[in-house]
Amino acid sequence: MEAPPQLPETLQRLDELITERGLKRSDLLDPAALAARTALPELTVRSLLRGANLPTDTVNDRVRARIRALSQAHLTRTGQRMADLAGSISRQLGVSTVWARQVCSGDKMPSVELLHGLVDFFRVEGGEAFFTAPAPEALNRVLLRILASQEPISEKPQATAGSLAAVHAEFQDVRGIALRQARDLPEERWKVLNATLKALLELDESEGDR
Repeated sequence: MEAPPQLPETLQRLDELITERGLKRSDLLDPAALAARTALPELTVRSLLRGANLPTDTVNDRVRARIRALSQAHLTRTGQRMADLAGSISRQLGVSTVWARQVCSGDKMPSVELLHGLVDFFRVEGGEAFFTAPAPEALNRVLLRILASQEPISEKPQATAGSLAAVHAEFQDVRGIALRQARDLPEERWKVLNATLKALLELDESEGDR
C-alpha cells in the first residue's frame, strides 16, 4: 500500500502551487490560521513550515497541550470563563467540574474513553489522532486538505491504494462530524433524515440488482 505524502512532500507541492499562481505564501500557509486548526503553538507551526526538526515529545504532552489550546481558543471565541467551560464538559461527559477544569488547563491527562468524549465536545477532525499525532503529522493532515482544495481535478493523481485509504479516512472524518452535528436535531428533522437515508439505501439496492 502506498504511504500517504509526508510533510516535506506536501509543503513542496504547496510551494509549487503558490509559485504557479503568483500567490503569497501566507495565502495558503498562514501560521496563525494553521495553529488554530491544529491546536499547535504558532511557533511550532512556523518551525515546521521552515522545515525545522522539533524536540521529541510524548503523547501525554501532546494531548494536554492541545486540549489546553482548544480550551483557550473556546474561551476567547465565546467570552466564557473557565468555570463555564468546565461545567459544559462536566455535563456532557458525566465527569466532575474539578476534573474538567484540570484537563482543560492541561494539568490532567484524560483516559482514552474521556478523550473520545472531548473529540465530540470540541468537534475536532480526525478523532483521537487530533490530540495524539506528532506535530508534523498533525500539520500535514491539515495541509493535505488545503492541497486537495486547491488542486484542479484534472491535476489530481488517479486513485491508488494509498490515496483510497486517505479518502476513506477523510470520509470517516466527515461522517463523524455530520453525526455529531445531527445528534442535536429535533425529532421532526431526525424523521426526515431517516427517510432520506432509507430512500438512498433502497435506491442503491435497486441499482445493484440491475
